[in-house]
Amino acid sequence: MRLIAPALVTLAFAGMGSFAQAQTLKVTYDISLAGLPLGTADLSSSFNGSKYQMTGKAKLTGLAMVLTGGKGEAAASGSLAGATPRSANFEVVSKTSDNQRSVRMGLKEGRVANVEIDPPLEPRPDRVPVKPADKRGVVDPMSALLMPALASKNLTDPANCDRTIPVFDGASRMNVILTYAETKTVQVPGYSGPVLVCNARYVPISGHRSERPATKFMQENRDMSVWLAPVEGPRLLFPLKVSVRTMIGMGELHASLWSLEGEAKPSRRAVKAEEAIKAEASQ
Repeated sequence: MRLIAPALVTLAFAGMGSFAQAQTLKVTYDISLAGLPLGTADLSSSFNGSKYQMTGKAKLTGLAMVLTGGKGEAAASGSLAGATPRSANFEVVSKTSDNQRSVRMGLKEGRVANVEIDPPLEPRPDRVPVKPADKRGVVDPMSALLMPALASKNLTDPANCDRTIPVFDGASRMNVILTYAETKTVQVPGYSGPVLVCNARYVPISGHRSERPATKFMQENRDMSVWLAPVEGPRLLFPLKVSVRTMIGMGELHASLWSLEGEAKPSRRAVKAEEAIKAEASQ
């Protein structure tokens, strides 16, 4: 299960632009696996000038909560400049009924400056060593959810899908490669309009355990995608839906609530979804 959560989280990405007025984007996701509801995740992203701050909470519910006690909290901050966010700080705490692990990471100009993992990962003979070069030119997993539009393109131009996101989560380095698939029109509470559907690939670089069946499965996985919705103020795209085929079925995060508040755009009243995502091809 270790690769499932990072894959779901890491599948949507990048950032550019400068904007004068503060805005806050709040998104609630329903989490499911093999068609069964697992829980919810709440993300809040605030933008002020070129600076951003993100917080997130995820909690399993129902039987999944009873069996694992799973929940987690994460936060990230940095600035938007160019095609990729410049992470400054990242931290995540994940808890289950029998253990807890925290990761804290500081970055400067895309370079990892320090990392604290508590408790440390156990040494494994098949773990690929992380080289110093693997910690340069990277973005943390949470900041990777910010995907700035290309300077010369409008927000829903298909070219905004085509990018490689270099992610470092404190222990492992990976690339997430996105390519354009199609454009759809969607309707969820708080947002109605076009989204870019991007196919996704997971490419491990270092820090992963090369002999694990789950690692090999994800390397060959061709059934992953992310739906990106435009956010006008900061000129970026943000995931509305993420789908990842796992070894035990399809894992999905899909937005059930989308709220954009702030001076740059009139506030919208957020309403809880009665249905997940209604989509139809608009090409």
